[in-house]
Amino acid sequence: MNRFQTLFAVLLCLACAGAQAQWQWIDKDGRKVFSDRAPPPEILPKNILKQPGTAARASNTADAAAAPGASADASPLAAQAPPSADAPKLSTVDKDLAEKKRQAEAAEAAKVKAEDDRVAIARVENCNRARAGKALMDSGVRVSLTNAKGEREVLEDAGRAAQLKQLQQQIDANCR
Repeated sequence: MNRFQTLFAVLLCLACAGAQAQWQWIDKDGRKVFSDRAPPPEILPKNILKQPGTAARASNTADAAAAPGASADASPLAAQAPPSADAPKLSTVDKDLAEKKRQAEAAEAAKVKAEDDRVAIARVENCNRARAGKALMDSGVRVSLTNAKGEREVLEDAGRAAQLKQLQQQIDANCR
């Protein structure tokens, strides 16, 4: 697994950790806090949204307020929604995590670009070699190659045609 996949897996685990929390409350800054431990004593009971063994209190009180004949006093939590519920604040850890994720994505993009550049340079070099070889074959000059035993062999018409065909395939593949 590469670093990007590992980072993604860690982020996914962190996101799932909040879903496993048993306690949920609103802290003094108006942010929702999820924990497997009880809130500190300075958190008022009206700010505790969820606790072990009970459903979310905010939804229960909102349902009670929507019921016909319900009094305005029956739902103090529904009337006191946190002002920043629409735009949650990012903690320092979240900002650091987002910055690391952005850096990892930038590094991955740079790695992909470097690989694409390397492939493009190799393709240009192969194209130039194939064109030079084809120009040599088309010139009609006698061409000799060294065989496996180290002996020089002059290309006949059949060998020249096979070399031209191979060079043309390389040109088609590399010269776009």
